[in-house]
Amino acid sequence: MDWRTRIVSDKEVLLGKPVIKGTRISVELVLELLAEGWSRQQVLESYPNITADDLQAVFAYLRDGMHQSVYLPLRRTA
Repeated sequence: MDWRTRIVSDKEVLLGKPVIKGTRISVELVLELLAEGWSRQQVLESYPNITADDLQAVFAYLRDGMHQSVYLPLRRTA
């Protein structure tokens, strides 16, 4: 999937955060909901403006970011 057709950034929308095209739903919000335990179905039901393909684009966007070595530092545990 080419996420570029569904994920956009415009400095006039949410200060340029990446959002699902045609919405003000940010990639960050979707990832936060999923990290909190929401299912894909719950996200889609709560935000009817987005589709399953939009969610897949969020994952593809994240994957490509990881491929470009955009990592948060991890602390070593003993």
